[in-house]
Amino acid sequence: MPKILITGGAGYIGNVLTDYLLTQGHHITVLDNLIHRNGAILEQCGRFNFKFEYGDVRNQELYKSLITKNDIIINLAAYVGMPICKRFPNETRQVNQESSEFLAKTVSNDQRVIYTTTNSGYGLGLHIDGEAVHCTEETPLKPISLYGETKSAAEYALMQRGNCTSFRLATVFGTSRKMRMDLLVNDFVWRAWNDRFIVLFESHFMRNFVHIKDVANTINFSIHKPETVGQVYNVGNTEININKMDLCLAIKKHVPDFYITESQFNKDPDQRNYVVSNAKLEALGWNCLYSLDMGIKEVLAACPIIKHSNVPFSDI
Repeated sequence: MPKILITGGAGYIGNVLTDYLLTQGHHITVLDNLIHRNGAILEQCGRFNFKFEYGDVRNQELYKSLITKNDIIINLAAYVGMPICKRFPNETRQVNQESSEFLAKTVSNDQRVIYTTTNSGYGLGLHIDGEAVHCTEETPLKPISLYGETKSAAEYALMQRGNCTSFRLATVFGTSRKMRMDLLVNDFVWRAWNDRFIVLFESHFMRNFVHIKDVANTINFSIHKPETVGQVYNVGNTEININKMDLCLAIKKHVPDFYITESQFNKDPDQRNYVVSNAKLEALGWNCLYSLDMGIKEVLAACPIIKHSNVPFSDI
């Protein structure tokens, strides 16, 4: 089994992915600065195939030493989302872009990189006569946020090496030991459970979604598929290319007294609006296993725990 380094392995996706790959028998080293002071990764310390390194991808000496000791580098470390990137622009550029450019210069041709970026790079999406057109991997990236810009630039640098697989993730949902409640599905489910109402801005805006466990499945799938090396793939549940109103109506099926209203006078600060094709990855035999309904039920079940614990509602 290859030795794998996961940067940001104690984060929202990292916790789920680390657990999944350890269960598959991989030898995993997690590099994380524990910025959120979340100790959920402690659960893995009893496994013989797990190692933790406290540190930051901006520490080039440490990062280089870990890169050279592993066969596969899975690069998750990032400032994620528009608000936190806007608040910490210098750190965002250093972590999201410059550390990835350093990885691209440091990794050897005999190693593999698996990079998780975002389909935020599609920005305003493609529309013909007002109708959304599916964005494919060939669609030009036109990010409209610092988050999208830095992730797109990092993808470009890594893909020049020829030994990187890049996954442009749809908006992720579902539970994790390091929970995030600022993601759209998780956020809307919380509002339905806790507030019983929501005011939508630009409810027609489209987005693609994917369950967090399907992200872990995708990365494991790629590890065993050498033909994915050197390729870029959209990763999302094709059945969940939906707008914000449809998302709320799906939640309302589980929370009947969820009141949904629309504002005609305000704009969403996040202007992304696109539908995404996942056909390229699906053609290799990959499919999502987790539906939107499954994720809604999962997050609803977590809401009482979230309310009575120290779960932050934002990564800011």
